[in-house]
This record gives sequence, structure tokens and C-alpha cells, in this order.
Amino acid sequence: MPNVYSRSRYRIIQNINRLASNAYMALFSRLAGFSVKGCSFYGLPTWHLFPGSQVSIGEGCVFRSQRRSNLIGINHPCMISTFTPESRLSIGSNCGFSGTVIGAFSSITIGNHVRCGANTVISDGDWHQSDQRVGNPLPIKIGDNVWLGLNAIVLKGSVIGDNSIIGAGSVVVGEIPPNVIAAGNPCKVIKSI
Repeated sequence: MPNVYSRSRYRIIQNINRLASNAYMALFSRLAGFSVKGCSFYGLPTWHLFPGSQVSIGEGCVFRSQRRSNLIGINHPCMISTFTPESRLSIGSNCGFSGTVIGAFSSITIGNHVRCGANTVISDGDWHQSDQRVGNPLPIKIGDNVWLGLNAIVLKGSVIGDNSIIGAGSVVVGEIPPNVIAAGNPCKVIKSI
């Protein structure tokens, strides 16, 4: 039988979930040594932080990890991982994440007002560091006011300029200039905005 919620019941359930998740994440972040001040959590993300790695999260970020917290559909919770003591992850203010996976082997910088659509992936490494065929991790920089569409993937060494939009299902493997719409695999500029 399908789950049918009235709009008001849906909002009540989401608010209860958010309050419980916020309390848990405030305690977790304090114990882990970083701040999530002013951030909202819908469901609990999965965070694996390597001792000595640095994580910085700006105010007003929203992390949607509960499947029903984004009606387009989230396949898994937000997952943030750092893999070495040298790993650096910096997330600006007022960003939104829905089931987003972020893997920082080296350095990932995400600007302010970045929107990551459901099930996006941002990874500066290949996840199989013991395999000789993979190269070294390379830093990722995502500018301000960037929008990553549903299921977009941003791979190591990528740079996305301010105000750009990355289409759903795209794979970013290089540099995307500011103020463009880009899409595809590999992601290419479609037009300026």
C-alpha cells in the first residue's frame, strides 16, 4: 500500500525528524571537532572522518539524508568521508545536499549557495588507493552559486566556476567556466548564462 501523506502531516513528520537529527549532529560535530552551527539535518548522514583531517561547514547548510525528505527521491543518506590526516573539506554557507556523497582524499572546496541535487557524488580520489593503476588524488574546487543536477558526479581535479549549472547525470572531469550550463559525460559547456 503506498504511503499517502497530507501536506500538513508531511511537514510535521519532517520537522520532528529535523529536530531529532539536528540534536544528534550538534553532539556528533562537537565530539568530532567541527561546527554545524545553523545547519539543518533531515535524517542522519553517514560521516567517516579520519583523525587529523579538517572539515569546515558554513552556516545555514541543509543535509537531506532521509529518503522522503526530498520528493525527487534519495537513494542513500548524505555521506562525507575523509581518508588521510591531510584531507581537507571546506563547505561554504547556505549549501544544500540531498543524498550527496563527498569523499576527500586531498582537498575539496565548495563555495557558498551551492545546491547538490539528489544522489550527487563529489570525489577528489579514486577510492582504490592500493591499486597501482589509479593516480594520485587531485583537489576539487566548486565556486559560489553552483547547481549540480540530480545524479551528477564531480571527479578529481575538477573546477566548476561561479554561477554554473551542471545537468542531471553529468560527469565533470575537468574545468567548467563560470556562468554556463554544462552537461554530458564528459561534461561540456552547452551555453552561457
